[in-house]
Amino acid sequence: MPLLTLITDIGEKDFLTGAIKGQLLRYEQNLNIVDITHSLSAFNYPQAAYVCRNAIKNFPTGTYHLILVNIFDEQPDFMIMAEHNGHFIGCADNGLLTMILEEMPQKAVGLELDKTIQRSTLFLTNVFAKAMHELQNGKTIEEVGSVDFNIKVKNPLKPMLGDNWIEGQIIFIDNFENVIVNISKVEFEAQRNGRTFSIVFKRDEIIEKLSDSYSDVAEGEKLAFFNSAGYLEIAINKGNAAGLFGLQGFSEKQYLNNRLFYQTVKVFFQ
Repeated sequence: MPLLTLITDIGEKDFLTGAIKGQLLRYEQNLNIVDITHSLSAFNYPQAAYVCRNAIKNFPTGTYHLILVNIFDEQPDFMIMAEHNGHFIGCADNGLLTMILEEMPQKAVGLELDKTIQRSTLFLTNVFAKAMHELQNGKTIEEVGSVDFNIKVKNPLKPMLGDNWIEGQIIFIDNFENVIVNISKVEFEAQRNGRTFSIVFKRDEIIEKLSDSYSDVAEGEKLAFFNSAGYLEIAINKGNAAGLFGLQGFSEKQYLNNRLFYQTVKVFFQ
């Protein structure tokens, strides 16, 4: 039974998420569909990349992943079907794929779109479903699409580095208003190099140690730790860090306008 994850930014208030699943099941009636989320913020590429990357890596090889995020950011001429580390990923050619993988896909083809048909979400779903069906029936990825295309590249949002500091962007705020920063544990430890540190945000909020869990501090106290995805997380034990501290997630519009004060977290090393 083929396994497929579904990640979108379209919400669940109307028929569309159900209709997407119906289109997929038309081609593969035994398809096992796993909803990751339908609540990604529109046009927030770093957030989408974080969620997709850390969901995909937990599924077995051979899984299909349909990512319908920012699909009409530009008028699409084709969809991408990529094969990477044993996973098959379908998405729009909007640069998100390279942000998710943090590199170029090992294999990728363009699924050409019929220009005489309206390019709706369901139409794009149908194009992906057809390619998935062909792969399930023995075709190689090179046989289901065209290799003669240039994939759009967007670089993943990386922290800024200095000799004695590292500065990251808030890329995700979860349901409990815990704040996730795009500083990985590997990057943190490499820059730290055994030194003491101070995590600083909103000018006067400082954390000087890492915790293992929320219960390491008293109720209502702030803490920092590396979450299950390996990224720096700032939280309040039984509280809402984002709301209390006035922290906001990354916004590409504000980023381009250099308005990042409430979206950055800086670590100083001594």
